[in-house]
Amino acid sequence: EVQLAESGGGSVQVGSSLRLSCIVSGFTFGDSDMGWYRQAPGNECELVSGISSGGDVYYVDSVKGRFTISQDNAKNTLNLQMNNLKPEDTAVYYCGAIPFVIEGMPTGCAKELGYWGQGTQVTVSS
Repeated sequence: EVQLAESGGGSVQVGSSLRLSCIVSGFTFGDSDMGWYRQAPGNECELVSGISSGGDVYYVDSVKGRFTISQDNAKNTLNLQMNNLKPEDTAVYYCGAIPFVIEGMPTGCAKELGYWGQGTQVTVSS
């Protein structure tokens, strides 16, 4: 059984840091694109950061320079270090193992294409 389990969310002040972790079981890193997604009330779900199966790294523009994604293959863990958090980072963050692109088109948050965690809440207050 494939499982993705996120942890590390919380409520913090502007400028603080959080580290999200996703422990993956049931499949091997490298077999899938892996990413961190977020969904805020009233906003579309978006891919925040990801590592493709080929090792390419992606960040959405709004988090570049503040967030760092990493992957520990030995521990089957995907991490997201989030620094200098802003109120607009408030969202539920999900770990996902779905293709980033299919036939040249971004897949967005198409959970039906792969595996998805339960999510962890990140709240940033000013």
